[in-house]
Amino acid sequence: MLTPVLTARSVDQMTIDDEASFRHVSHYGDLKKILRLQAYQFRVLPRAQARWDHALFLGLTFWGETAGDVVVDAHVPADVMTHIAWHRLAAQALATADGQVSADALFFGEAIASAFDVYLVGRLLHHCPDSDFIATQVPAMAESADAAGLSPAAFAALLDGIAAAPEQAFEDLRQLLFDAATTLLACADVDAALAALPALDAHRFGPLLHRYELSNWLLYARAHAPDALAPDGAVRALDRQLRGEAVALDWLTQAWVEPALQGRGV
Repeated sequence: MLTPVLTARSVDQMTIDDEASFRHVSHYGDLKKILRLQAYQFRVLPRAQARWDHALFLGLTFWGETAGDVVVDAHVPADVMTHIAWHRLAAQALATADGQVSADALFFGEAIASAFDVYLVGRLLHHCPDSDFIATQVPAMAESADAAGLSPAAFAALLDGIAAAPEQAFEDLRQLLFDAATTLLACADVDAALAALPALDAHRFGPLLHRYELSNWLLYARAHAPDALAPDGAVRALDRQLRGEAVALDWLTQAWVEPALQGRGV
């Protein structure tokens, strides 16, 4: 029996769905350009196994790999492009000289990539309310908020706050996700984890916390990060740096995005 082969495709060989909705977001064009400059390649499933559930499983299970995201076919949503680019920038900035990535670094990169989705919600919610991105993201957010006990009115107010200040929403969620991952990784057992949840739930974005695959983050870090429970001083310092910035996303743009656009390391 022949082994199934994933087909590599460059950014320019992919059809980017919903891209027109993102044209007013300058970060989108910059992040896409970085993937092109770095010759990033997607991995397309073989036709016989081209199923959404296969792609999702492989992506969630092997999300720390650098060989390229697995997709069903030659289509990729525009927001996925930004997620991938932030992951790559974080890995390039935070990996050690021998290429290893600490648990803190994994969490830091994933927190940035995931929080950027909320920034995009803020930018597109009123500008492109009929976009595919808003049509999928907002109901998923609403489902998580409802499960957490947030009323429809309170969820609507949360969305309004995101749209009013997308950059602040990005940083608020980034902080929550990083704090949640580092706190929960340090929990020795389920009782300790349960005791840690109320403080996380009390955060502005606490009702959205379990929309993100935190259990997958933690399990991956435990399995793959060197000395997973040891704090990474450089990453913790960078986290403090962002918390002190007036606009954390501007700092990341200057420190990571602009050098990458010029072909320099971050």
